Amino acid sequence: MKILPQIRSFLRKPFHSLSDPPLIKPFQDLLISMKSRRMRHESVLHTALSCDDILCNILLRLPPESISKLIIVSKRWLHLICSSSFRHSYLSRWRVGFSLLGFFVCNSLYLGRPQGGARRPRSEPALPLLSTSREGDDMKFSGILKRLGYFIDSSNGLLLCGRHPKAYHVWDPVTKQQHKLPRPRVYFEELCMAFIVEDSPDDDICYRVVRAKCESRFDEINIVTIETFSSKTSTWSYSKLKCSSTVSLSPWTSGTVIGGVIHWYAAQGNVAIYDPDHQEKHIALVKLPGTFDFDEQVLGESSDGCLQYGWSCKSGLQIWVLEKDLYGYASLFSGNKQSNFNWSLRYKLNFKIMWKKNPTVATKCSTRSKETEILSFLPQNSESVFIRSGSNIVLYHFESERVEVVQYQGRGSSILWDFSKVVPYYKRAWPQSALCCSGNNTI
Repeated sequence: MKILPQIRSFLRKPFHSLSDPPLIKPFQDLLISMKSRRMRHESVLHTALSCDDILCNILLRLPPESISKLIIVSKRWLHLICSSSFRHSYLSRWRVGFSLLGFFVCNSLYLGRPQGGARRPRSEPALPLLSTSREGDDMKFSGILKRLGYFIDSSNGLLLCGRHPKAYHVWDPVTKQQHKLPRPRVYFEELCMAFIVEDSPDDDICYRVVRAKCESRFDEINIVTIETFSSKTSTWSYSKLKCSSTVSLSPWTSGTVIGGVIHWYAAQGNVAIYDPDHQEKHIALVKLPGTFDFDEQVLGESSDGCLQYGWSCKSGLQIWVLEKDLYGYASLFSGNKQSNFNWSLRYKLNFKIMWKKNPTVATKCSTRSKETEILSFLPQNSESVFIRSGSNIVLYHFESERVEVVQYQGRGSSILWDFSKVVPYYKRAWPQSALCCSGNNTI
């Protein structure tokens, strides 16, 4: 710039000459120019960040570990990040982790209890929770679990509870609201269920509850009768699913939902797969790997979005993954014959070797006199698995071969493990605000 030599000369002048007008003028012009450029830059930046669309576009590019820290910037940013519309857009781009709140215990002795069957003692809670977090403790001691009935299933933090076959409730731990479902129109003597929670850009939660009839006449039936409740319509709808071969679903179980597709255990070592959004009302059967008389078996979603299956016996466990073809699992519902998708063995674990490599945990759990079995998968995870040894719950990491004890609050020793299904309860690790849940969701 031409004024720079004059400024240098100005700075060399003695102090008494600072009032020299010819030198003061270019210096003032430079300061004014710099201030004007800075003000224009700040104005453009302020205008950009004041626009919700531009700010959303910026925040959508940030990783999950940064998003939770930005809610303290301002109330406006808090409302924006916690809003359903932003969460819906963000989760479509990024995979956000889950927070473990605890483990729910479901005693199969009380499900579909026949006349004169076992009654639950009054001292035993209908909905036991083995809490692993402060939020789980708050839920446990709030008294809400006493009003929901028995545990049926959970998804994205929402709880599906009730008392078969008439009363069902959905409870939202964020809003603390309890949604009572209307009474089903069809009676099923034995049934299995599924709970699908759909992420919606609207503020209202969106979910579906599916009840499927379990037939004992396996050799005669190739149709599955279901009844589906939708929160959008607030009604139950009746339909029949056709299968290319005879099918009989396992009663009093909850389906594993992966990408909106339901996976139920079926008789003779099969898994029944049903896509509620598929045009054809068809249910497909896939043969599970190995025999089907294992001590314990679980289904879940792998890290790459595939169906994974785990089984355990006294000696150890195996983890299998159902491989996808070019069209994913869509071809399951288009063929007329039983599908021949391939299972691949992903992990194999010997319990004795596991305890030998983790002597400190083995001593703490006193594993010599206690049976060890697979308990559950982690959501969208193939690298770790929950394992139970007596009343102890541990987390095993396949890559590091390390065993981590899961600390929980509750009387695990009083649980009838042989008749109980212990299910981890997760909530998606997403920032929540009481201000947004109170109905004031304006940004």
